[in-house]
Amino acid sequence: MHPLIEGLLKASRERGPGPAALQTDESRDLIGSAKSLRAQGILPVIAEIKPRILGRPLRPEEVAEYARTYESCGACAISVLTEPTHFLGSIDSLRIAREASQLPVLRKDFIFNESQLAEAKADLILLIAEMGIDLKTMVQKARSLGMEPLVEVHTPQEMDLALQSGAKIIGINNRNLMTLQVDLGTFERLAPLAREQGVFLVAESGVHSREDALRMARAGADALLVGTALMERPETLLRLNH
Repeated sequence: MHPLIEGLLKASRERGPGPAALQTDESRDLIGSAKSLRAQGILPVIAEIKPRILGRPLRPEEVAEYARTYESCGACAISVLTEPTHFLGSIDSLRIAREASQLPVLRKDFIFNESQLAEAKADLILLIAEMGIDLKTMVQKARSLGMEPLVEVHTPQEMDLALQSGAKIIGINNRNLMTLQVDLGTFERLAPLAREQGVFLVAESGVHSREDALRMARAGADALLVGTALMERPETLLRLNH
């Protein structure tokens, strides 16, 4: 992996798991949310809260405002970066975003063991195949805690692992974690490998314009995960998904 990613993994391991959170209310359904928007002619976007783009942590009221704005602009879900070292996120932001909207919320972090899964209530949780984790075990554990895994892949081999794990939602990351370079062709190459498996496909990284969004939709994306393009102007979402 790229040295930056290696450093983030090291920091995540040193951070260790936090106290387990109570799993109380029912999980919200990303797939249902996305289908509802598509029926209205809206391209489903998982809109991300990514403090790193602004260069500072977000205040609680800012997190809540992002969540409300994303919901009002037609997002199908909200992704919240909880990694604090580089991305300046927090688990508190995850909770705040979930309380401020009715949308499904994805926890995005470097998850490498089962104890991390219980740290926070989310509807979905990111699992990265490239990290070499036991995907099948982690998928099952996440579901036992009421969270649906979004398994992220970047290569055909990782796609095979994701499909074998029983993942229902697979994110294809257009960003290469070895080089950090972005290529929208990655989704176009990998999506056909899962098309006949009935999984829900998310295109991750590199979507900055309506043209990019439509390109991913034509390639088979059921939803897009967009962060950088939305953080400075959240209302940009309206130009991406309408």
